[in-house]
Amino acid sequence: MEMNVIAKDVIFAYNSTPVLNSVNLRLEPSEVLGIIGPNGSGKTTMLKCLNRILSHNQGEILIHERDIIKMKQIDIAKQVGYVPQHSNGGYGMPTVFEVVMMGRRPHAAWQSSKRDEEKTWQILASMNLDMFASHPFDQLSGGQRQKVLIARALAQEASIMLLDEPTSSLDIKHQMDVMELLRNLVKSEGLSICAIVHDLDLAMKYCDKVVMMKDGSIFAAGDAKDVITAENIKSVYDVDAVIDENNGRPHVMIL
Repeated sequence: MEMNVIAKDVIFAYNSTPVLNSVNLRLEPSEVLGIIGPNGSGKTTMLKCLNRILSHNQGEILIHERDIIKMKQIDIAKQVGYVPQHSNGGYGMPTVFEVVMMGRRPHAAWQSSKRDEEKTWQILASMNLDMFASHPFDQLSGGQRQKVLIARALAQEASIMLLDEPTSSLDIKHQMDVMELLRNLVKSEGLSICAIVHDLDLAMKYCDKVVMMKDGSIFAAGDAKDVITAENIKSVYDVDAVIDENNGRPHVMIL
């Protein structure tokens, strides 16, 4: 089976400070891959290397079997949608429609076409955001802004989506709404999603595979239930935990 993204022995350093040390991962078609680990473990740096926001120093990153270093940025944008962690600021005061329309830039000419507008409306409607189309983006709630940014990534028509802590600063309901949305996109659109997940219990529930990072390296990788164990949590986070399976699914409990 063709892999959507393959990273091989990726090394990255800021100036002379090493951040990633021979990182290997695979993102397969129609799966949610979670990247977990403590602050400073290299999660965001790795995510940014996967779509060349940052250029790795050594190793190889392939997107649909093409070396990312040899790809033009616009071609990467047609393949990979990126949702940053911080969604407020940097946009001025555009409407929700205008933010989602930004995702059409890799496909648009000098100005947007009728097809770009139709695609934007289609995505807004499919995500129940069309009622907010004329609302200023900066006036939405955190959960609504995150959904709009996911809609913008969908407008790129990319088969791969990278998300940096998509549930950060959201309440429990909106965290679950966003993760349910990602799972549904994998099921309905066949997307491959790689997301940095801060909450281990959310990662256990919603991710098919998990990469656990520590000090710029992969500490463990595989099925979520095999990676998110009490032993690994202790080794990587230095906290005690148990995996409770009494309620029908594994549940992470920090002691």
